[in-house]
Amino acid sequence: MPEIIDDKSQHCVPFILERLRLYREQYESRHQTPPPFFLGLNGVQGAGKTTLVQTLSQTLSSPPHNLPVVVLSIDDLYLPHDQQTALATSHPDNPLVQHRGVPSTHDVETGIQLFDALQNRKTDIRIPSYDKSQFNGAGDRKPEGEWETVNKAGEKPVEVIIFEGWCVGFRALSEADVEKKWKEAREQAEKNDGSYMGRLGKLKLQDVLFINERLREYDALTDRFGAFMHM
Repeated sequence: MPEIIDDKSQHCVPFILERLRLYREQYESRHQTPPPFFLGLNGVQGAGKTTLVQTLSQTLSSPPHNLPVVVLSIDDLYLPHDQQTALATSHPDNPLVQHRGVPSTHDVETGIQLFDALQNRKTDIRIPSYDKSQFNGAGDRKPEGEWETVNKAGEKPVEVIIFEGWCVGFRALSEADVEKKWKEAREQAEKNDGSYMGRLGKLKLQDVLFINERLREYDALTDRFGAFMHM
């Protein structure tokens, strides 16, 4: 695999700082204390998300900014193994949910509780962590004792939350739009001339609609973002 070089943070940091300034001014103009700032970041696998968020976290938490930062990955919100197995079993004909990956295979409720705790500056917040190597690669959530703890007593509470993942920020479409895109893909797939390389046209409409509907639940996380970056 070629080395991933960070050539993005020099552009991202000024953007984040400007959005953070505007965000705080909205509250300070009303003589209110600004809540922590949520930043969403997405990009396809291999785009360099991990490298970028590590650099952003290090830069923002160092002088002259000195902002307490925590990085969250949507991967760490995957359903525990038993819940993922139950999801797959309850929808045996839907290939999209037989393994972790797409929307519906994340524990959104745990994500909401985590976001709430960070937004309200609760103390001793545990950050979920996921081990993809468990169950022969099927994955499972790590025991809570292995989770990172933030906002410990005596520490400055987290002020910037960077939430990254390939589907972070995705929004559901209307059923009509999903069906339209599915029909177009289906027509391409049925030509059988070898030109269709996608997957949508090979799936059943009801399976795609199921994922789209579950994606609406993720709005409770996406709506918290004070800024969003797409790689």
